[in-house]
Amino acid sequence: MADSPGSVIVFGGRSEIGVAVAERLAAGRTVVLAARRHDELTDERARLEAAGATRVVQVAFDADDTASHTELVGRLVADHGPVEVAVVAFGILGDQQRAETDVEHALQIAHTDYVAQISVLTPLANVLRAQGSGTIVVFSSVAGIRVRRANYVYGSTKAGLDGFASGLSDALHGSGVRLLLVRSGFVIGAMTRDLMAAGTKPAPLSVTADAVADSVVRAYRRGRGEVWTPWAMRPMFIGMRLLPRVIWRRLPR
Repeated sequence: MADSPGSVIVFGGRSEIGVAVAERLAAGRTVVLAARRHDELTDERARLEAAGATRVVQVAFDADDTASHTELVGRLVADHGPVEVAVVAFGILGDQQRAETDVEHALQIAHTDYVAQISVLTPLANVLRAQGSGTIVVFSSVAGIRVRRANYVYGSTKAGLDGFASGLSDALHGSGVRLLLVRSGFVIGAMTRDLMAAGTKPAPLSVTADAVADSVVRAYRRGRGEVWTPWAMRPMFIGMRLLPRVIWRRLPR
């Protein structure tokens, strides 16, 4: 797929993966970074300008303020459309051990990683349908393909998001809008830094933010609707779905 001059919007403008994807698509485009503390995105802005963005716009975005999302999405598309790629890249990992006893923390993970995603994806789909073009990039995870005991709160949100995004992709078929669903393995980066500092070893077939971004942009340019990164995760998880529960529940993160 050849690049077009439409804008790139990243919801979660501080996300390593989101910015890395935008960096690879930035040349000749307007890039919008939507994030909390949007005025602190100096490094991200510099990266995108160095990558050839014609303009980098920083806007306030609170993922948990779902009441503001429809208006914000409509305004961004109106101000910076046509939109070529909208990257939905916000989320939290949370603390599994805390979430098992702290209801509020468990609900926060569910709200940010599932409810707030729907709150952004639904108006995005509506405005891009009206536009008749564009791609929405959604980040699921292999953690949601079969939820493990070690991270079941986070994994359950990814399972829900994966199902929602898969259904939305089907609903968008024929509209001119495409949804690219990304299923990645353990990503070594800011989101997992505390886990690794606490002694958690990276899972097999772990990836970096740059590796995920390379896979996403390659899949986008090929017009695909789904990408596993690394690709070996797909056959591996087909096999894992067949493991007896007594073995599955003992697996580490």
